[in-house]
Formats: sequence, C-alpha cells, structure tokens
Amino acid sequence: MHIPYGRQNITAEDISAVVKALKSDYLTQGPLVKQFEEKFANYVGSKYAIAVSNGTTALHLAAKVLGTKKGSKVITTPLTFAATANCIEYCEGEVHFTDIDPDTLTLDINKVRKLLSENPRGTFSGIIPVSFAGYPVDLEAFRKLADEYGLWIIEDACHSPGARFLDSSNTWQKCGNGQYADLSVFSFHPVKHIACGEGGMLTCNDEKLYKLLLELRTHGITKDPSLLLENHGGWYYEMQTLGYNYRLTDIASALGISQLDRAENGVQRRKEIARIYDEAFADTTIKSVFVPNDIEHAYHLYVIQVKDRKSLYDYLISKGIGVQVHYYPVHLMPYYKIKGWRKGDCPVAENYYEQCLSIPMFPTLSSDEQVTIINLIKSFYNEKVSYNTSKRRKQEITA
Repeated sequence: MHIPYGRQNITAEDISAVVKALKSDYLTQGPLVKQFEEKFANYVGSKYAIAVSNGTTALHLAAKVLGTKKGSKVITTPLTFAATANCIEYCEGEVHFTDIDPDTLTLDINKVRKLLSENPRGTFSGIIPVSFAGYPVDLEAFRKLADEYGLWIIEDACHSPGARFLDSSNTWQKCGNGQYADLSVFSFHPVKHIACGEGGMLTCNDEKLYKLLLELRTHGITKDPSLLLENHGGWYYEMQTLGYNYRLTDIASALGISQLDRAENGVQRRKEIARIYDEAFADTTIKSVFVPNDIEHAYHLYVIQVKDRKSLYDYLISKGIGVQVHYYPVHLMPYYKIKGWRKGDCPVAENYYEQCLSIPMFPTLSSDEQVTIINLIKSFYNEKVSYNTSKRRKQEITA
C-alpha cells in the first residue's frame, strides 16, 4: 500500500484533450493558450489572465512589472515555497520576512503594520501575502494597509484557486479576482488543484500591467503594428524591452482547460475530505487549522500540528502513507542566512515548523484510504481508534 500526500487526477477527457492538441497545427503559441487564459479568468473572476511556464516565472514577472529593482524592499512570509521570496531576489530587490499568524498560518497583518510604522515611509515597496495551504488571505485588510503606505500587493494564490473570503461589504471575494491585489499568481504543478505538468498564471484587472506581462512573457517582442517603431512587412517584429521565454505550451493549456472543467468539483471533494479529518481529530491532541464561517478554504494541503513530528513522519512513511512538511521557514535557508536572517527572527513560523505535517489530501483519496490514515495517526498517539466513513461513501468522488 502507498498513499501519496498529493496526486494529480488525469482522466480520459484530459488525455483526449492533450492528444487533440498534439494533432493540431500548434504545439505552442497557438489558440489554446488564449482559451485557457480566458477560461481561468472567468473561473477566478478577473478581467485578465496571462499563462506562463510555471508559478515561479509568474512570481518573477509580477515582481518585475511592479517595478522591483535594486534597493526595493518587499515584505513576505517565511512560511511558503522559496520562490515567493526568490522572485524579489531575481529583480535585485531585498526580502524582509515577517512572522505568521498562529491561527491562519498566513502573514500576520499586525506584525506587518508594526514593521511599517517603525520604518520611514518609503522603506518598503510591496507585500506578498500567501494564501497558505488554501486558506485565503484577507486581502481587503492588506489593501487598506498597503494604500496607507503606498505599497503594491502580489497575492501568491498558488495554493488557493477556488478559495474565497467574505469582505466588509458581505461580498465573497475569490482568490485571484483582482479586487484587492495588483497581481495574483497561480501554479499548475501536478499536486495543485489544476495540473498541467508545469504551468502558471497571473491574473489582474489592470490593462497596462496585462499588456506589459504579455510582452515580457515572450522576449519583450511585439508584432503589433500600432506599437512598431518601423514596419518592414508582415514578417517583421521588434524586441522593445528585455523579456523572457516564459510561455506555456498549447499541450499544457489543453490539459489545463480540461482540468478546469471539474475544478470546482475538486475543491468540493477536498472540503469533504477536510471535514472528515476535522471530525476525526476533534477532541484529540492532534491540531488542525480552524476555518471560520467567513472563509472558504481550498485545501491544497491538510496540515496537522503534532508532538514528536519526526517520529510520526517516520511511522507513517513506514506504513506506506505519503506525508510531507510544508515548509522549512524560508528565512532559515542557507541562502537567506548568509544575508543575515537567523533563528528567532520569526518564532511563530519556526515553532509551527517543528510540529507541522501535511497528510494526504487530493480529490481521488478514497474513504477507505482516509480511514486508514486517520486510524494510523490516532493509534500512534494512543487516541481512540474507531473512526470509519462508511455512511459517507455515497458522497465519495472517484476518478
């Protein structure tokens, strides 16, 4: 038996969509890229979407178009994948890590507010909050703070397509809809909600940023006659700025389009799996994230916090249960320690790291598999082992 912590779900429809793309006239730079962009923008509720080669390139382009350069200082969380911070370094900026909220595991806005108040206005350029594990950041609150200090916001929503929060006007705001963030970024890595193999997306509501992102995605090259400085004929193009080859293929776009057709079903199945975990671990020593009524979690990950994490990790691995740790705090990575960051700088994130474990969470996880996982964890801690989900098997979604 082996149950991974995350798994892509590739259906016959996905395979058919990819085969159709392979038989088409375009393997890249074709019509499926635009179709994927439009469909994704519609899904999250933004005006624009720009498909790129992966989530890291999306972060890099976001930092670039918002003006990050040498001397720029940007605030982000240490509880994230390294790319969230690295995108600022790519632009020769400087990352400032600020601790997390122990309840939401996202960037602590009160600590960010304190940091801004203690530094001269203009010290910082922007903020990159991360909707960790699928828990959506309250971007309305961050927008108010950012506007007060003249900062931009990149929403790292790589964990949270389909997540949303209730704002002060009692309106649900989906991650990536552009209502409060200048730019949002998503990833289509295989363990994410939407799998393209590799792939990423930026979303925004600003036409100027959208056009600049399109240009930078393809070497800074344009063929638009209205933008050309010269025009030698239909073949002619100009490189007007230094860009990159960050394009997504039509093959990957075909897979993304097909996966989007059942994205919401996947989120609902993740919520059901999370509800069963919540119920099973209630009134035990095993801690999971509390989700209030004004939040809809997308559950990219289901994270528990436990005592003796290392022993539990080894035990579950020995039983064929794939588990993972998300994440070793980025400020403690050797690269950032060389830059002066030390243990003790973000104590909440550091304490969380010592206890956290991501257990299997993916839409095709079966009821029997989930029961096995729950009972193994509970037995390790000598909790009562009697959990089963037989009454819920009618609700199970399988591929």
